[in-house]
Amino acid sequence: MTKKNLLTTALFAALATLLLSCDNSSSDVQPSEYSDKIESVTLLKTTKSWEGTTYPSYPSGQPEISVLKISVPPHKALDWHKHPVINAAYIEKGEIQIEKKEDGKTKWVRQGEVLPEMVNIAHRGKTGDKGATLIVFYSGSPDLPISEPVH
Repeated sequence: MTKKNLLTTALFAALATLLLSCDNSSSDVQPSEYSDKIESVTLLKTTKSWEGTTYPSYPSGQPEISVLKISVPPHKALDWHKHPVINAAYIEKGEIQIEKKEDGKTKWVRQGEVLPEMVNIAHRGKTGDKGATLIVFYSGSPDLPISEPVH
């Protein structure tokens, strides 16, 4: 092979390597979870809690909205409690079983589901193997707690 052919081959190889290394695609880039349209989905619309009790009237006076993110590790139970205000929980991840103290009635809620909570009824949540993260929306007033312990 002549020096000229050797130089041409080396130059071609270097150019090919350079072009291949300029690939801007990446396997780390995640596709968007959004479509090109604005979408709205009603996750919950109800006048009753999960076990069928009709919601009471809102308290009078200044309204107050509270939003909490609650994380419950696997195999944990919340203390028995009740809510004096209307609220709903969106299960962001995991799953949790809601238990009514009075009669032991239960309901599992899982990731992506919404739970219309009970008002002034003793209950608790218990997790299984997965644990749970909930986003809870409370609609009350500044003079009312969002949760009260039940013994």
